[in-house]
Amino acid sequence: MRTRKIIDLSVEEFRVFISDTVNTAMQDSIEDFIALSSDNYLKSIKEAREEYKKGKVKTYEEVFNV
Repeated sequence: MRTRKIIDLSVEEFRVFISDTVNTAMQDSIEDFIALSSDNYLKSIKEAREEYKKGKVKTYEEVFNV
C-alpha cells in the first residue's frame, strides 16, 4: 500500500477522509454511550474487574490454544 500525504490529496479526497473519520468517531461514541447506559454492561465490567483482581484470568496461549 502506498503511503500518501495530505498535501497529495485532492480536495474531494480530503473531504471524504475527514467525513469518514468524523463518522467513525461519532459511531464509536454512540456505541460507547449505549453500552455505558446498560446496567448489565456495567455489571459485567465490575464482575470482570473482580475476577481479574482474584487472579481468575487465562493467558493468551490458554484462550487461543497456541
